[in-house]
Amino acid sequence: MLTLSNLEKPQGKKAKKRLGKGQGSGTGHQAGRGNKGHKARTGGKIPAYFEGGQMPINRRLPKRGFKNVFHKNYRVLNLSKLQDIEETNFDITKLEMLGLIPVKGKKGKYPVKVLASTTEEFTKTVHIRANAFSKKAKQLIEANGGKAEVI
Repeated sequence: MLTLSNLEKPQGKKAKKRLGKGQGSGTGHQAGRGNKGHKARTGGKIPAYFEGGQMPINRRLPKRGFKNVFHKNYRVLNLSKLQDIEETNFDITKLEMLGLIPVKGKKGKYPVKVLASTTEEFTKTVHIRANAFSKKAKQLIEANGGKAEVI
């Protein structure tokens, strides 16, 4: 039976090392931090990217290229994919259902642009509603009696 007189410390539990609690503790005075310097101070943590005063890698390497902040991303649809499908009327939801443009993830939020390749022979009459069309795609659709409608 357990009483106050025969309590024992649980197995596997090790007490936390108490730093700076007097000379006799073994970790008094400088509390295991060594002599002076940045790492001996409170809050003296060095970031992982610090290279000991050496010129940092992000400053050693040259900057390359640039990112155009006005660039627009599109979900691309080539007219050649529509050539073999029996449907003639297409809008964004129908294109997504047919699996011709991505639906999930980051790309699923982009607007849709219809393109035509340079070697393409497009002879089908279609009515397409999309966010954008290339000049060649619009010409091919309208040349075959179809309609390219910008939403």
